[in-house]
Amino acid sequence: MSDYTAGDDSLDLRAIAPITPDAWAYAEGWLDDTEVIQEARHLADDVGLIPVSHGTASLLTLLARLVGAGAVVEVGTGTGVSGAALLQGMTADGVLTSIDLEGEHQRAAREAFAALGYDHVRARLITGRALEVLPRLSDQAYDIVFVDADKGEYPAILAQASRLLRVGGLVIFEQMLADAGIADPHRHDTDITALRHVVHTLRDEDHWQPALLTIGRGLLVASLRHPLDDDSAATREKG
Repeated sequence: MSDYTAGDDSLDLRAIAPITPDAWAYAEGWLDDTEVIQEARHLADDVGLIPVSHGTASLLTLLARLVGAGAVVEVGTGTGVSGAALLQGMTADGVLTSIDLEGEHQRAAREAFAALGYDHVRARLITGRALEVLPRLSDQAYDIVFVDADKGEYPAILAQASRLLRVGGLVIFEQMLADAGIADPHRHDTDITALRHVVHTLRDEDHWQPALLTIGRGLLVASLRHPLDDDSAATREKG
């Protein structure tokens, strides 16, 4: 299966015409942030981070609720916007494990979570590199793995997610369509190559049921249909 390129007659572009900026703004503002999340967004801006969009946050809450998420891994805590969205949709006793290199950002996130009523038992924040922390987490023990971090590490994080998720669990990657990178055939830098690897893997392997969504900066969601066998997992790790 090939990627779409301009002029591809196999797609009816009338069905996917871009919505107007006004309609996009309406959809993004349709659900309001709480004051706590507004402050978390302001803090993210102050430290140079781009939190998930309002629409992405509402979708994360919905997805967490739909799968009955009781255990979620987040790679990229930021100031807590996406983590709060996930917690809102999780079960009453669900635990979010959130990983980030920046302890200062996590302190802001912890304050946001506490203000929303989620204590340290519900939100377990781990300061460190994701690819050093994820291998220590239990196999097939998580309902969602959400990733908004270093794009160059996405393939290796996907390999870990394949192990961590239960059947029916979701892996969710943020920033997939930022700056239209993977859609530009002339882009071959490290980050874009990594994103394409993830897109192609989730599309082409029958272990996954994927969808690439034009929400926020682009959200790639895939449900694990059945676990990878040992040979597939070993190949993925090497890739």
